[in-house]
Amino acid sequence: MGYSPICHKAHRYDAHFESLPEYQGTFSRHKCAGCAFELGYFHAVNGIPKAIDDSVLDSIPYSQAGSVRHKDAFTAYNDGYKFALSIAKVA
Repeated sequence: MGYSPICHKAHRYDAHFESLPEYQGTFSRHKCAGCAFELGYFHAVNGIPKAIDDSVLDSIPYSQAGSVRHKDAFTAYNDGYKFALSIAKVA
């Protein structure tokens, strides 16, 4: 696993992430759910196939602050992907 810095983006305090399930698993534990959401969104809008496991989160920063603390980052990734696709269907 590569070095991942700590996330300092404001999305760490976005109340949207409070509804994510708690996660205390192994690989993606403590990854920033906000950055994971953004990565999923980025993948969808750029036609990158949706990841099938949380290894896609290897390069995103860690975060244990605010609303993303102990939240499931892979669920956030999937939510971001789904959100981007839903916007594309409306447009």
